[in-house]
Amino acid sequence: MTEVWTPQRAGNRLAKLAEMFSAAHGVDRFPIEVAPLALEAARIFGWSDPITQVQAANIKGFDGALFPGDERKEWLLLYNDSVPSPGRVRFTQAHELGHYILHRQLRDSFQCSDEDMLSWSQDDKDIEGQADLFASYLLMPLDDYRKQANGTVDLDLLGHCADRYGVSLTAAILKWLQYTEEKAVLVMSKDGFINWAWSSEPASKSGAFFRTRKNVIPIPEASIASNPSIRHDRSGTKIPASVWFPHASTDTPVREMKLYAEQYHSVLTLLHLPRTADVWPAWKRTE
Repeated sequence: MTEVWTPQRAGNRLAKLAEMFSAAHGVDRFPIEVAPLALEAARIFGWSDPITQVQAANIKGFDGALFPGDERKEWLLLYNDSVPSPGRVRFTQAHELGHYILHRQLRDSFQCSDEDMLSWSQDDKDIEGQADLFASYLLMPLDDYRKQANGTVDLDLLGHCADRYGVSLTAAILKWLQYTEEKAVLVMSKDGFINWAWSSEPASKSGAFFRTRKNVIPIPEASIASNPSIRHDRSGTKIPASVWFPHASTDTPVREMKLYAEQYHSVLTLLHLPRTADVWPAWKRTE
């Protein structure tokens, strides 16, 4: 019977092996180097179609790719080395390794863009989200992450996590949102409009989310994100939650953190709401 690997289970297995290797050889546990694991993955899982090459390539329009060799007896993992963030490269490598472990029987090849690195879905039909989830569990093991993100969460603390695991700040924030019981929303914006947003589960259940697909949503004028004189606010400033969520009560605050990513000409905003916050419209609350 073929063993079924979920993103979490497969990521945890490789992370544990990496931990054992670091302990045995006296090297730092983090950041995890993905390429050696990718080359050993077939042996670890007992498969006969290994990844035989992990190569840098300037793949126009893609961050990473996974291609089979002759008769699908081996695989080539490619990653775009022209992206400006080493953390993004590491996550891309892990993402493609996730495709190899989880999905190589489903498709002939994989070519993944930067947008594919932002799915983080547990939906069995969303293979890009599953590959992201695998990468997050491999690179940022939950037990260690919880210890690091202990205390008042702000962009400095999450930046420490990003540095520790060798990933982008965006990936580190998404990892926190993945498990936290806090109500928080990550917003990426450019030229005054929201590109995409991701909410923690408690935030979503409270109405704190943005439907960005096929919608044009401007950044609120009274927000920190819209203020050009504030390039960074890493610890956050409390403002009325109604600035971002019009249906929030007048006495509900939100702590807005901001970082301007110059290389991408975009703004990263983290919104942290009180645990008691409810920003649904009044009619929705009574349903």
